[in-house]
Amino acid sequence: MEYQFKIQIKGITKPPVWRKVIVPANFTFLRFHQVIQAVFGWEDYHLFEFQDKEYQASIRIAIPSEADSEFGVKTQDASKVKLSQLFEGTIRKLLYVYDFGDHWVHEITLEAVSDGKRKEAFCLSAKGSCPPEDCGGIYGYEEMKNVFRTMPDSEEAREYKDWLGLNKDKIWSADTFNLDEINADLKLV
Repeated sequence: MEYQFKIQIKGITKPPVWRKVIVPANFTFLRFHQVIQAVFGWEDYHLFEFQDKEYQASIRIAIPSEADSEFGVKTQDASKVKLSQLFEGTIRKLLYVYDFGDHWVHEITLEAVSDGKRKEAFCLSAKGSCPPEDCGGIYGYEEMKNVFRTMPDSEEAREYKDWLGLNKDKIWSADTFNLDEINADLKLV
């Protein structure tokens, strides 16, 4: 069995940033985390969690730690809980929070369930360039997009290019993604 999900970063528009992926139902949430990291181009530098609601969650799936009691909800171990354990019932939406500083909230929507026998995840389609790690959350990313859009030859744009590791002739775009690269990265998950 496999699931088709649409995963979209909340709060980013013009363009929105989302990925549609097919994931085997027997993947654990830890492996699903690795899939999300690969399809968005994140570098897995930060903590993450899956939850049913942004505030006052009743479901929390993460790597358990000593701080779990602070949340008031028992943390389920992401390395032990399989997608099929949660998505067999009535759950159709879930949140994935990555980097508690920048606070990237991804909305995960289950779009379809099939009897496919895929053994690895696959990205069907995508939109938008994923924000770079540690760019300051939604506001930092929007500021970076604004600089590239309105002042592409400015000192600030050059500083962003240096920070992103781009040569001075390379043009950065919020619309850029490479589906072939995404799927090549997924083969490593």
